Amino acid sequence: MPQPPAVILFDGVCNLCNGFVQFVIARDAQARFQFASLQSEVGQTLLAAHGIVVVATPESVVLVEDGRAYTHSQAVLRILRQLPGWRWVYAFRIVPRWLRDAAYRWVARHRYQWFGQQEEACWLPTPALQARFL
Repeated sequence: MPQPPAVILFDGVCNLCNGFVQFVIARDAQARFQFASLQSEVGQTLLAAHGIVVVATPESVVLVEDGRAYTHSQAVLRILRQLPGWRWVYAFRIVPRWLRDAAYRWVARHRYQWFGQQEEACWLPTPALQARFL
C-alpha cells in the first residue's frame, strides 16, 4: 500500500521557500509530497489542527507527516532524507536541535533581505504539478 503524501507548508511569498519547493519537486519523482502555502486556507487549517501559531511573517517550513507536524530544522531534515541523493543530510540530526534551529532561525530572519520576496504574486505551478498543491 502506498504511503499517503506528506504536506510541506511554506511561506508563499518567500523566494528562498519557493526555491526550496521547486528543489523538492525536481527530486520527488514518487510524488511523496504535496504543498500548500502557510498563508493559504489549507495551510492555516493544518497549522491550527497541530496547534502551531504563525505570526505575520512565518519563520519556518512545516512538514505534516503521519499525523504529526515538524518545524524548523527537523522539518527540513525529514524532507531531505526522502529525496534521492540528499538522504545523507539526515545525519545532521546528531547536532543538537537547539543549535540546528538557531541556525535555521538566523537564515529565516534574513531570507527576505538575501533572497527577496514576491510582492504581488506567488510562484504558480505548471498544470502537471497543480494536483500536488492544496
